[in-house]
Amino acid sequence: MATVHQGLGNRAGEAPASSASANSRRAGSVVAHPRRSGLKLAPGLPWILPALVLCVGLIYYCIGYTGLISTWKWDGISPNPQHVGFGNYTELLHDPLFWGAVRHTVVFFAVTFTVQTFLGLTFAVLLHSRIRLAVVYKVIIFIPVVLAPAIMAPVFRAMLAPGGQFNQVLHDVGLGSLAQPWIGQPSTALPALMAITVWQFTGFTFVLYYAAMSQIDQSVLEAARLDGAGNLRVITSIVWPSVAGTTFALATLSVIGALKTFDIPWLVTAAGPNYATNFFGTYIYQEIIQLDNVGYGAALSILLLVTAVVFGVVLQLWRRRKAVQ
Repeated sequence: MATVHQGLGNRAGEAPASSASANSRRAGSVVAHPRRSGLKLAPGLPWILPALVLCVGLIYYCIGYTGLISTWKWDGISPNPQHVGFGNYTELLHDPLFWGAVRHTVVFFAVTFTVQTFLGLTFAVLLHSRIRLAVVYKVIIFIPVVLAPAIMAPVFRAMLAPGGQFNQVLHDVGLGSLAQPWIGQPSTALPALMAITVWQFTGFTFVLYYAAMSQIDQSVLEAARLDGAGNLRVITSIVWPSVAGTTFALATLSVIGALKTFDIPWLVTAAGPNYATNFFGTYIYQEIIQLDNVGYGAALSILLLVTAVVFGVVLQLWRRRKAVQ
């Protein structure tokens, strides 16, 4: 027993020494390796470095170079461009074709966003109810979203021509007096393009609203039903406020889409007739590619970029204010 107690005593006595040596090692390590102060590289930097190089080295460089070109009067070929400062921007503000493109863009956004929102929400509400062949309807609504504009444009040009299928249908149902060259006259060309755009992108709006409505708590809807709320009251008081975030996202996407729209107006009407369907994108293409007015087209491009950024910031600030309230 004495031996056992002596061994225990030795171990107990050794503990402070080992603890002291450990503390001294820690102290030594602290002294030998002082805490470094300064910038530390994020561990995920190597993963985002390729995208960062692409954005900074290509995209932002191109934006800066476009801004430089916008201060030149240049055809894109001459080795000695003429520096005009902000002359292109001054000319742009007095250009009736530019203001026509602005007007078309605003009208295009207001009409297409309103109609797509109404149709997308309506389809989402209907397909959330118990109806037969719901999957088939979903596919039919979404198919236009995945169709390429280059495929749709020739079809719509043939349909909306004076002797096209749409006018033929009007004659067949006794409405021949309404037949007209839908994309061949300024009064109907822009509405025709807006109808095509609504047909193409309503499916995208429907999918987002359908997904948002799937997140609504069913107990809230059941409680509203028990309280005697009808379908319209449930939609306006519960469903619509619940999908407000989706509506905001769709508004942002619609603004950006209206500002950069090019394919459908150019492929269907070539921005005509008489510039009736001219937008930012088509006007930039005409100035740079067709008229060799590269400096002026670059000024249009910079103004388009600034407009998109301003609208994006305004919408974000409005969204945050609404969230705080």
